[in-house]
Amino acid sequence: MASDASPSRSASGHDITPLSEEAKAHLVAKLTPEQVEVTQKAGTERPFCGTLLDNKRDGAYHCVVCDLPLFASTAKFHSGTGWPSFYQPFDPTHITRTEDRSMGMIRTEISCVRCDAHLGHMFPDGPPPTGERHCLNSESLTFHDTAPATADDTLETAYFAGGCFWGIEHYFQQGPGVVSAESGYMNGRVDNPEYRDVCAGTTGHAEAVKVTYDPSVISYDRLLQAFFDMHDPTQLNRQGPDVGTQYRSGIYTVNEAQSTAAKAFIESLQASGRFRGPIATEVAAAKPFYSAEDYHQDYISKTGRVCHVSSPWTAEETSAR
Repeated sequence: MASDASPSRSASGHDITPLSEEAKAHLVAKLTPEQVEVTQKAGTERPFCGTLLDNKRDGAYHCVVCDLPLFASTAKFHSGTGWPSFYQPFDPTHITRTEDRSMGMIRTEISCVRCDAHLGHMFPDGPPPTGERHCLNSESLTFHDTAPATADDTLETAYFAGGCFWGIEHYFQQGPGVVSAESGYMNGRVDNPEYRDVCAGTTGHAEAVKVTYDPSVISYDRLLQAFFDMHDPTQLNRQGPDVGTQYRSGIYTVNEAQSTAAKAFIESLQASGRFRGPIATEVAAAKPFYSAEDYHQDYISKTGRVCHVSSPWTAEETSAR
């Protein structure tokens, strides 16, 4: 690739200037033989063997060669193909797409735009909203526990647990300023928990919802209010007919400001006399969030099933979305 390319930045604020051959060679020299085979020789790892296939942690997947962020965990889904799959890239300009006829068929190869590392292929059989399946080799990626930064990183994240996550997710999604709400598991004892293990109560995780929101539109205090309007915080380790520690009420904070706000809100709510019993909601620092299986996401919208949770938003708020 050209060594005299002028500096170029993506819309997300990352340097995507093509690396010189010398710079690439220096980075490739640090790779394992398996990583070289995939990224430099367009190899393909065996299905169901990649180390990142079953990774459910919240974070980002970067190029193993040059560390450019390529895919966010929020776009990862279970495709059943045996390779990590994503329905969209973190930033479309971070990957290149090339027609590939090497296997006697027409495929779309995807590579890192900065270092030209081979990543995998894109197929038009993915889920909404893109209908795309970016099929990646684990050996071409490295995982980071933090979400990739953006040029305009104004969104914030909050985590809530209030019983079954289906209803909490559904109604948070309707809030003004809420960009997304995702069901998952957090504040447990093991990595990459699965639903059956969480339900058995053996992992210590709570069914939780990750709320990504725009603080210029909706405040953290308004999210707290909505959360307590959606469930009964006086029920210990249960919510209605759902019983177990996985159904506990919890607020998992990402910084001291959220922790202070959550504790003050609970204190004020308890003093108001609105609830007869003591509020059992735990406030704790957020541990890694693990996205729940695909069938749990948007469950109420997909199935039309009702939930004991009711909308906490006013008509004016929902019409503002």
